[in-house]
Amino acid sequence: MFNYKYLSRDHLEGFDNYKYMAIDTSPLSVYVMHPFWNKVVELVPKWVAPNVLTFAGFLLVVFNFLLLSYYDYDYYAASSQAHNTTLTDTPLNGYVEVIPQSLWYAIAVFLFLAYTLDGIDGKQARRTQTSGPLGELFDHGLDSYTVFFIPACLYSIFGRLDYSIPPIRIYYVMWNLLLNFYLSHWEKYNTGVLFLPWGYDFSMWASTICFVWTGVKGTIFYKKYLFDGYTLANAFELVIYSTGVVTNLPVALYNVHKSYKLRTGKMRSFTEAIRPLWSLLIVFVICTVWVHKSERLPGYDLRALFLLIGTLFSNVACRLIVAQMSNQRCEAVCWLSWPLAGAALMSLALPHYEPTVFYAITTLCVLAHVHYGSCVVRQMCDHFRISCFYIKQRAD
Repeated sequence: MFNYKYLSRDHLEGFDNYKYMAIDTSPLSVYVMHPFWNKVVELVPKWVAPNVLTFAGFLLVVFNFLLLSYYDYDYYAASSQAHNTTLTDTPLNGYVEVIPQSLWYAIAVFLFLAYTLDGIDGKQARRTQTSGPLGELFDHGLDSYTVFFIPACLYSIFGRLDYSIPPIRIYYVMWNLLLNFYLSHWEKYNTGVLFLPWGYDFSMWASTICFVWTGVKGTIFYKKYLFDGYTLANAFELVIYSTGVVTNLPVALYNVHKSYKLRTGKMRSFTEAIRPLWSLLIVFVICTVWVHKSERLPGYDLRALFLLIGTLFSNVACRLIVAQMSNQRCEAVCWLSWPLAGAALMSLALPHYEPTVFYAITTLCVLAHVHYGSCVVRQMCDHFRISCFYIKQRAD
């Protein structure tokens, strides 16, 4: 079942010649986090495989999403108002805390642990002399899936109703974050260098602090206007856009342009350089048309919609990462675009069956992506004769 060969011989030969090149200029990362991670990694036994740390961090983020799905599946918890209470029992502004405030502390801890594990996995690989293409692919592949989980959790702080932003706007906020991640790897596809964005470290710290603060004050804290009808949720939305495409896109374009000017990059033609963008654009257009034309989406099941677009994005991003690491031509169209387009058309033509079609395509995408990731990892393990989660002992 998991023996399908997604990688060609050219892919594998490209991985054989791969050399990791990255530039990290973030002050927070360089002066604070790396010294901290250098200390933390010393606490990890050398028999622990780096990919175990990577996967554990990913599972913690997923666990946060599942916890909030249990308490606030429809994103109404932060908008719940008290009923049938006396005046003295009524909470501030009539709102009640449906999500236990202690849960926000746990979510903050799990997120920071995930962030730390993501920071030390590469250091553990160097400590154990197990660095290689598989570790980087595994790390970035799971990162591409993690991108949607964190904002999906943050939205529970604000809720979907009063003093917040509606589902259609959080839909575009989500795509902004996904595009931000994708641009970094598209940039590397053309330059050969991964320029680590500053926003990652700052966003992880900001998210952790936000969860802790919510544990202290509760979601009621966010039920206020800053000025002239402008809420904290609006500020959150503005920060995401200003630190996302508005800043990252010009930097990525500049770095690609510079690599062409200095002839230090891959020197692809214009059509080949933008080729990876088509696959993501097609998925975005299909999903957006579906959401805007639908009678139910995006409000019908926002978490499932997040899962659908997050999974589709991760699959497209993983294929880009494979292409840039193996120095192969990236796919212009992801095959999942076809069943996605079919599901969208069927839902719009037969609205009565939309929920069934929606859940069916979401399930298909998740299973297809898990299959793709599992097969690629297994194929690379076979090729390099290593184990993903186990360090083979060297003979003395």
